[in-house]
Amino acid sequence: MHTLYSLALRFCCPFSQLRRSSPPPQPLIPPSVPASGTSTPWCVCGMEKEREDEETEGRERPEPLTDVERGIIQDTWARVYESCEDVGITILIRFFVNFPSAKQYFSQFQDMEDPEEMEKSSQLRKHARRVMNAINTVVENLHDPEKVSSVLGLVGKAHALKYKVEPMYFKILSGVILEILAEDFGECFTPEVQTSWTKLMAALYWYITGAYTEVGWLKLSSSAV
Repeated sequence: MHTLYSLALRFCCPFSQLRRSSPPPQPLIPPSVPASGTSTPWCVCGMEKEREDEETEGRERPEPLTDVERGIIQDTWARVYESCEDVGITILIRFFVNFPSAKQYFSQFQDMEDPEEMEKSSQLRKHARRVMNAINTVVENLHDPEKVSSVLGLVGKAHALKYKVEPMYFKILSGVILEILAEDFGECFTPEVQTSWTKLMAALYWYITGAYTEVGWLKLSSSAV
């Protein structure tokens, strides 16, 4: 399917054309965010509370975001969110065009090949809003680890159990999001901003795949014929 930094950063560059054609990015399937629930605290906020089932061997925690980085992310996101639907549509179109296998999970988009047709799809627009709203919830709550954990846990479990989405698509989508932000923010997407967002995306992926592990995804996927 964001977030915070040097509290004096100014984002003055206009959005570039939202309809882009080429650069191949990586996709992920944006989820709708279900109501809340409780879960483990989120490492991005620097909370070191260990999850009870941290038996997930080989899963290395990503580096926590600093206060400055959280500020950078939230500031950047405020600018992005002004054009929430357009940016979300751009991300999904790039995702589906460059990674068409992702369309297998969306009956509404499976037969769409033309980017312009996708852009006009009310279903795709609706899904784009859901994805952007999910990211917005995370960004707005970077200082509330319980909330972030709940949101990402629900997203991961729903995509594993209900939609049967391969977790690799979340990593791919993260790459697409970073690519679109860099393109549309131009000079404003400085190395410092890019580093902050890259760390955030790594943390989101870490937590979501943790939810997959919790529900026994490896067992489920390997036993599914």
